[in-house]
Amino acid sequence: MKLTVIGTGYVGLVAGVGFADVGNDVACVDVDASKIARLERGEVPIYEPGLDTLIASNVKAGRLTFSTDIAAAIRAAEVVIIAVGTPPRADGSADLSAVFAVAETIGQNMNGFKVVVTKSTVPVGTADRIEQIIGRYTDQLFGVASNPEFLKEGAAINDFMKPDRVVIGSNSARALEVLRTLYTPLVRTSDGLHTMDARSAELTKYAANAMLATRISFMNDLAVLSEKLGADIEQVRKAVGADPRVGPKFLYPGAGFGGSCFPKDIAALQHIAKGVGHELEVVRAVESVNHRQKRLLFEKLRRHLDGELKGRTVAVWGLAFKPKTDDIRESPALVLIHDLLEAGARVRAHDPVAMDNVRAQLGERITYCKDMYEAAEGADAAVLVTEWQDYRQPDFARLKGLMRAPVLLDGRNIWEPQEPRSFGFWYSAIGRP
Repeated sequence: MKLTVIGTGYVGLVAGVGFADVGNDVACVDVDASKIARLERGEVPIYEPGLDTLIASNVKAGRLTFSTDIAAAIRAAEVVIIAVGTPPRADGSADLSAVFAVAETIGQNMNGFKVVVTKSTVPVGTADRIEQIIGRYTDQLFGVASNPEFLKEGAAINDFMKPDRVVIGSNSARALEVLRTLYTPLVRTSDGLHTMDARSAELTKYAANAMLATRISFMNDLAVLSEKLGADIEQVRKAVGADPRVGPKFLYPGAGFGGSCFPKDIAALQHIAKGVGHELEVVRAVESVNHRQKRLLFEKLRRHLDGELKGRTVAVWGLAFKPKTDDIRESPALVLIHDLLEAGARVRAHDPVAMDNVRAQLGERITYCKDMYEAAEGADAAVLVTEWQDYRQPDFARLKGLMRAPVLLDGRNIWEPQEPRSFGFWYSAIGRP
């Protein structure tokens, strides 16, 4: 099948490469000429394990191409996938200007039946708007569908190739049939294909992310209570997660969630609900708890140091919002660093892959270090924010010798408290005694 993917960001690249890898001819197109030039040189603009190898193999096989000629790519395609950005506006709503601009371009270049698919996360009713826009420019038949992605950054290739579910929403029977065929190689051994109307598919994406975020914020809220009561949230988490009605996933307390999806989608979902006169009170609480949780590590450190942060040196381990990605959008680490700098502290930071992105945002306001040990040199405290594998088994004796003061905050509960304490560290985690 001939596919065109418009937008070469995270969603567009993974989808384009994944569809090419199962035998389709895929053109990934973008208005950003510099990004396309990098991709044509074999450079991948985002960090995602395995993506570079998959791009190279499919380009070599002739199934994957990159271009800035969006009009030509649309005319050549049977399926056109919209995967452009939908950044949040100040009021929390999604900015759909790029989506609608693409819809106009599609309408202007229709030359036969095509299925137009939104992979971008869009508000309920967007498929209807896209259909209206395209219809202004053409009398050709076409179908519009919503096909939201559920990829986890750091595991996107596996998630795409072995999806736990595929959601396809359309009011066009012909479009649904085309997309069933497209996804057959990916769901052949499972019953994970869910077809529905477009509005239900659009809401499904927001509902799924809101549910996952709710589990995280609930456990974070409970962790704060656990700490005040002298209970151990890790023991609570394991016992609660053993209930099959609850399950263990997304019950890990920490320093708050970030990334390109959860914060943006929660804000957008609330805006959608308010637009029809409904208040999502649970989702509002999820957002509130997360904002508070992102400042928890700073408050712990400030209390331990009796508010004396000016002139102190703090090591920050982990800058990406989660492991296995260089994505720093809404990262808890950036909130912590901002608070530390505002308080007059010096920050020495390390992350395996995200430091270039942080440098582009913060410049030289902090010191970037080659590893966790260099970051700890002369530090009055060290704070783990992102649970990279690099940090899971540190040499605590070496760390203590490097630091000015043995103060360690664990924002992801990756160490058992007795281990760093046995080396003389003052150690504090999230919701643990």
